[in-house]
Amino acid sequence: MEDEQRWVQQVLAGDKQAYAHIINKYKNQLYATVLRMTKNPQDAQDLVQDAFIKVYRNLDKYDRSGSFAGWLYRVSINHCMDEFRKKRFATVQVEIDDEMSVNPNHPELVFLKKEKSRQLERLIATLPEDERLIILLRYVNDMSYDEIGELMEVPLSTVRNKLHRAKKKMRDTVKREGGYFHELSNGG
Repeated sequence: MEDEQRWVQQVLAGDKQAYAHIINKYKNQLYATVLRMTKNPQDAQDLVQDAFIKVYRNLDKYDRSGSFAGWLYRVSINHCMDEFRKKRFATVQVEIDDEMSVNPNHPELVFLKKEKSRQLERLIATLPEDERLIILLRYVNDMSYDEIGELMEVPLSTVRNKLHRAKKKMRDTVKREGGYFHELSNGG
């Protein structure tokens, strides 16, 4: 966090190169989140680029007493949600690369893991935007309920309710259709 505060100060003092540090630190996480929202790599790339421009232009509005990451995500996600409302991006299924290593000697495990990942992506894609975003922020970006509430500007109870509702919808879909997600249908 100290690095971020220093980079923000440097950018505000006129050192535009310091912003590259901020971009490098957050670009992959932000892209992964936006990609899961849009399901379109080109749209995600464009939205992330636009979001970083918006963050740069509004850097003087960042309240240094709060979390920089939370503020950056709030500005970026709000920008994406505004664009969704304007354009209603078409969701196209794309396979998200699984970065976890799997023993290459067991091709059945590789296949099952990829199938499980594809099924999870499809389940998440069926959720309403707000529930999908909460699931992604919680489980992909590993944000706390408090951070999600602050980012989305909603009470903690709303975060908990929407997360519960989203997981229930996903469990119900799995039970109805069958599939690999035994932990979801068992309350996990």
